[in-house]
Amino acid sequence: MREPIETNASLPLTPSPPPPPPQALLERLKDYGQEDAFVLWDELSPDERDLLVKDIENLDLPRLDRIIRCSLRSQGLPLAAIEPVPESSVSTVEDRTLEERERWWKMGLKAISDGKLAVLLLSGGQGTRLGSSDPKGCFNIGLPSGKSLFQLQAERILCVQRLAAQAASEGSGGSVTIHWYIMTSPFTDEATHKFFESHKFFGLESDQVTFFQQGTIPSVSKDGRFIMETPFKVAKSPDGNGGVYSALKYSKLLEDMATRGIKYVDCYGVDNALVRVADPTFLGYFIDKSVAAAAKVVRKAYPQEKVGVFVRRGKGGPLNVVEYSELDQSLASAVNQATGRLRFCWSNVCLHMFTLDFLNQVANALEKDSIYHLAEKKIPSIHGFTMGYKLEQFIFDAFPYAPSTALFEVLREEEFAPVKNANGSNFDTPDSARLLVLRLHTRWVVAAGGFLTHSVPLYATGVEVSPLCSYAGENLEAICRGRTFHAPCEISF
Repeated sequence: MREPIETNASLPLTPSPPPPPPQALLERLKDYGQEDAFVLWDELSPDERDLLVKDIENLDLPRLDRIIRCSLRSQGLPLAAIEPVPESSVSTVEDRTLEERERWWKMGLKAISDGKLAVLLLSGGQGTRLGSSDPKGCFNIGLPSGKSLFQLQAERILCVQRLAAQAASEGSGGSVTIHWYIMTSPFTDEATHKFFESHKFFGLESDQVTFFQQGTIPSVSKDGRFIMETPFKVAKSPDGNGGVYSALKYSKLLEDMATRGIKYVDCYGVDNALVRVADPTFLGYFIDKSVAAAAKVVRKAYPQEKVGVFVRRGKGGPLNVVEYSELDQSLASAVNQATGRLRFCWSNVCLHMFTLDFLNQVANALEKDSIYHLAEKKIPSIHGFTMGYKLEQFIFDAFPYAPSTALFEVLREEEFAPVKNANGSNFDTPDSARLLVLRLHTRWVVAAGGFLTHSVPLYATGVEVSPLCSYAGENLEAICRGRTFHAPCEISF
């Protein structure tokens, strides 16, 4: 019997080798020492290779190389000697007169009624530390009304618009619009849009709210190489709240502001339940001082409080912020013998005012200097968690570029109720913020002639005044005088 003849069809097929990475893109990566991004190319599926190529093509490699080199080079350099902020640069609570406050209030309302103020919200973060994956602004801190942080802030804008219209037209009902620019991140953008749409923009017109995204930036190893989150994706993180400057520039929103006639921009962080959005008094002070940049500050509670403080870099140098971890303990505890205050006592709480001209200037300056803060973190990577750097800019990085600055002290119990940590933590929780709001509003109601009864201990309760009724405790007599409110409750129209 004849043996069957073997044919080539019965031989095992040799898989064809994968196509090489795009040569031009690989050469560009080699130019910047980042060719390791393609190290697992041969192990990827065709779809994964496409994803990797698109991910790399979307990176501005020359800009990133400049940022990484400049930031790594600046790490560890000695900081310039710091000096306390001169008393003359700070408007303190005890030094302000009632006449000044009323004059600034009226100046601010006039500028708002003239359409010169925009509000800029930094809202790129998720509520991860609060136990939520939603944007922080969606968070309900447990007030009687159940309102989210976004709603509280929107209603304060509505209130200021009404006050400015009344001041401009003496009650004849003219309308005023404050444009609200909201910076999201790739992680919060879609959810923020949907939240506003589902709540019908909290009474605001949809066309007076503009959303835009901050950028992301690759995380890098200690020698400056991209960390790969997966074999086909570079690890990235948001570029910090200071990314707002480049985001405004590249989204052409600075031009948009100019077209609208905006001259001043009130900028704040989302996680403050007591923030006075579009504060007419602060705006009036800012205009009166004719400065390029200003910040609200609160007095540091005690030397070891974990807050950044405003300082001068060098003798007569520019205003800057030093984080608590950078401040030597002897300096943190030093006392000004003339005032009895800590020498470095003005805490940064992310409440800023800028001229539009300065925002244009600083967006270009920060881009040119390309120095980012390096935060050493455990970065998720193809090798598990890898120690590396996240690169960030901060909103206060603008201040060294300002030709003129001023600080405006506020009382933390009136304007600063941070919401950063989950209930059960030692500080800055939804519970602590809620109590600050209720206690402040209770003082407003009592001052307006109202009375309270309580079903729970006084220290744990109070009343909530809707921002639609009062912005800062004004105009409550008609609602409160002679009336008794059973706390906790909301007072609204």
